[in-house]
Amino acid sequence: MKAPSTEPKVLGRTGLPGVHESVSRARSEVRGWLGDDHPAVDDVVLAASELVTNAIRHSGSGPGDFIGLTLSATGEVVYIEVNDPGSLFSGPHVRREPYAEGGRGLLIIRELSLEWGARELGPGLGRTVWCAIRAVPHSEDPKNPSVSEPTSGRSG
Repeated sequence: MKAPSTEPKVLGRTGLPGVHESVSRARSEVRGWLGDDHPAVDDVVLAASELVTNAIRHSGSGPGDFIGLTLSATGEVVYIEVNDPGSLFSGPHVRREPYAEGGRGLLIIRELSLEWGARELGPGLGRTVWCAIRAVPHSEDPKNPSVSEPTSGRSG
């Protein structure tokens, strides 16, 4: 008998125009790929929404550019990856201003996720921001799943 694979299975992948209206489409796509009955669907939809919003607001994207969204999963972890054109000014970071009116997207990602990160894909290739969310609520699965950076969209 073959052992189950620990490689994440891609549940869905799409390109979204670099416009604000794409955020609601991202939420809808993720909910459809994962299914309304998935125990982590609300956390995953929220995280995808925040990552796509950040990609549109803080990268060099515009209406003619595309934001890539990929959702993959193992039995224990759901991975969200968002590819964007990148920015010449800064990389993704959690804001440190506690009283700021906005800019809490990556703070939300940090709190929802087992891990999150970003990787620059090279000059002109953009960046990928990803997060890993527990597929089963912590109270239902006492094991701490092993989390590694997702592999889709990797350069090199």
